[in-house]
Amino acid sequence: MADAKKQRAPRNQTLSLTKAERLRLGKSILSEVPANCQKLPQGVAHGDYRDWLQVIPPESVDLLFLDPPYNLNKAFDGLRFSRKKESEYTEWLESVLVDLTPLLKQTASVYICGDWRTSHSIFETASRHFIIHNRITWEREKGRGAKTNWKNASEDIWFCTVSKNFVFNVDAVKLRRQVIAPYKDKQGVPKDWQATGQGKFRDTHPSNVWTDITIPFWSMPENTDHPTQKSEKLLAKILLASTNEGDYVLDPFLGSGTTAVVAKKLNRRYFGTDLSEDYCLWAAKRLELADTNPSIQGYAGGVFWERNTMSQQISRQFKK
Repeated sequence: MADAKKQRAPRNQTLSLTKAERLRLGKSILSEVPANCQKLPQGVAHGDYRDWLQVIPPESVDLLFLDPPYNLNKAFDGLRFSRKKESEYTEWLESVLVDLTPLLKQTASVYICGDWRTSHSIFETASRHFIIHNRITWEREKGRGAKTNWKNASEDIWFCTVSKNFVFNVDAVKLRRQVIAPYKDKQGVPKDWQATGQGKFRDTHPSNVWTDITIPFWSMPENTDHPTQKSEKLLAKILLASTNEGDYVLDPFLGSGTTAVVAKKLNRRYFGTDLSEDYCLWAAKRLELADTNPSIQGYAGGVFWERNTMSQQISRQFKK
């Protein structure tokens, strides 16, 4: 209830909810597991993902995005996750995968988020259930410095699949980079780059190091008060690469709803759960706002742009 009372600066776009919005949006959130579910659940559900396992048929999920609490002491809207011994965290993560793996299609992809502390646990558990293809490292451009250690400025996302038969749309996730040395051939034709009114750019294949992600902050419309919110751009890369339109995406630790919002914007079906009612309400409002603003910051014209290279003019040009 605190967000309705917060006083924010005029340019601060962080999402907030009024009492009226809470009442209205609360009606769109699933809270009770139906006794007889004739179709796949869709939308946002308030509660524990384990309560919903019975209504998701086996082998029905195309993509599982798993962003569990990292092995840190962290509070989420009054709910506290306490750091465990590494072996205990590994056991906990294993129990999560045991719950969810039967729901995945044989062609499904799985993305598991973590940090350097949880890398061992993720590899140990994921390798028992899936084929691990890669570990994506993405740069967190925010973060506090440290006097006796290196600044922690990255997180990992492990890319796995259930089988060797899976979706990967490489052309849908190319990155448009500024060209530093714009070479031309003997005829004066640009070599693998193009000139625009905004500069010279090259579309490159995606790597497993992402330096173009902006963590949501106060001036971005997608920002919420969630302490570990993922950006829409990050989820857009994953969904475009590993799903097709109409595919079913599951996020059992939905948080403020980024996975659901991006799935909606990209015409995927989605279902997510979270223990926090406030987070579910934020997700519901973001889903509502997506009806009038389907754009994704940093993604336009069918490509992803490096940070601070996509001007407002380009954004307007490609915005649908």
